[in-house]
Amino acid sequence: MSLDRKDLEQVHVAIPGLVDQLKEGKLERREFLRISTLLGLSATAAYALAGMPEPIAPAEAATGGTITFSMRVVKIDNPATFSWVYDSNIVRQVCDYLTRTDANNVTHPWLLKGWKASDDLKTWTLTLNKGIKWTNGDELVADHVIWNISRWLDEKTGSSILGLFSSFMMVSYDTGTKDSSGKAVMGSKIWSDTAIQKVDDYTIQLNGKQPMLAVPESLFHYPALILHPKDNGVFGIGSIGTGPFTLTEFELGKKAVLKRRADYTGAHPAKLDQVVFIDNGDDPAAGIAALASGQVDGMYEASTTQYATLQKIPGVAIHQVTTAQTAVARMQQDKPEFKDPRVRKAMRLAVDSRKVLQISYLGLGAPGEHHHVAPVHPDYYKLPPMKRNVEEAKKLLADAGVPNGFDVTIFCKKDPDWEAISVQAMVNMWKDIGVNVTMNVLPSAQYWDHWTIETFAYTAWTHRPLGVMVLDLAYRTGVPWNESHFDNAKFNALMDTADATLDVAKRKLVLKQVEELMQEEGPIVQPVWRAVFTGVNKKVKGFKMHPTNYFFCEEWSV
Repeated sequence: MSLDRKDLEQVHVAIPGLVDQLKEGKLERREFLRISTLLGLSATAAYALAGMPEPIAPAEAATGGTITFSMRVVKIDNPATFSWVYDSNIVRQVCDYLTRTDANNVTHPWLLKGWKASDDLKTWTLTLNKGIKWTNGDELVADHVIWNISRWLDEKTGSSILGLFSSFMMVSYDTGTKDSSGKAVMGSKIWSDTAIQKVDDYTIQLNGKQPMLAVPESLFHYPALILHPKDNGVFGIGSIGTGPFTLTEFELGKKAVLKRRADYTGAHPAKLDQVVFIDNGDDPAAGIAALASGQVDGMYEASTTQYATLQKIPGVAIHQVTTAQTAVARMQQDKPEFKDPRVRKAMRLAVDSRKVLQISYLGLGAPGEHHHVAPVHPDYYKLPPMKRNVEEAKKLLADAGVPNGFDVTIFCKKDPDWEAISVQAMVNMWKDIGVNVTMNVLPSAQYWDHWTIETFAYTAWTHRPLGVMVLDLAYRTGVPWNESHFDNAKFNALMDTADATLDVAKRKLVLKQVEELMQEEGPIVQPVWRAVFTGVNKKVKGFKMHPTNYFFCEEWSV
């Protein structure tokens, strides 16, 4: 493919500069692929310019058959508020996203035909494919998309998507009420009446108050499913969708059944007749027993304690991928125990991350660095390791007025088992600085019902393609997923800058400051980055381990 500089500038003015950085060795090929496609360059052109072969589409597979997977079957009624991947793996088969980020972290148009960013990255024009049909016969049009985006960004909805778009589309306002300490309670709203505009029936324009690079990737955040307005944001059996499956059975905590749409006319038809998800509960042994006995064909994810067993099951392939998946022991900044940043830093200094990784996850992955930006993120800046230092931690506690430590309870999940194992390892380490931590281990469903409530809790966070995305989701002041209640004006300002910075090298330098701030004042102890893996029967074709554990069932066949 031959594209000259003028052709590239017509896609976006910044792309020729990216090509120059690639040629000069200042930009890795992986990051060139990611950023150039975000700016609207086709994947085919991006792979060609990077000198890499484009991934080959699998050969056409025969249709028919059923595949059964072991996965938690959780509440699915309000997709915009999903807080984990299980629920989206069910709804994703029925409803689509505007974009899709593949297993290689390259983002492609999906319901969209494409997008175009303005030179300053403040205006994004989204163009829908024509002729996409909902299950009720309606055609997908711009009004449907605008209804969804407006609902996501309505603070009453409580969607985490609001956090991703906070710097781009949102402004804070005084609600007129005060909290228990007399501080004004701030709300969030779309910054302008013209922020979301309909150009025509197939074109939507997003007009931001400041630049943002990650718009296409944020549109594949797993709660960003496009629902038909007639369903009023509620999903269930018989819901209207644009995807290749329909949900025909659903039993909370037990089973979900998806059947291939006979009337589907879109670009991605299902090959299977049926996909079934079976909930085998919190016991890791139950899922692997079901796989070994042939009751299921695969598992959502395997536990580290199951790795050796998986290797011994005949006919089962192990799929593994490096990720930015992690878990954080987050401390609520506004609670008495953790109000002082010196206490929070002491909790970090008490932990030996390498030892926790080895104890809880067989060393598969990398030690955490307590700032939630992963080595696999293109915007990661490598800081000197934050090593365990018990004496410095004790001094910080003394300076904070708690020389003898304190007692606190940490909430965590029973499933997967590595989470409770890592918490127990940290509990033993915190004892050395006089902090006595009691573990409250909950069933998964109970934990996710109130994961943002408790003063101290250990929460798993899934992979995000960019470091800025997870930071925006989890730590900006007032966003729905800010479970630590972190409120730091310098952090917010740095994130505004990072979100608007196209140049990877410059964005790394901004995130260096964010990472340093998180290590010094942040609300988390983050011991591990983990590789993820699972076992799948070799008869299942088309399965790929996605770094976010997403299932794309239309790609599967028997």
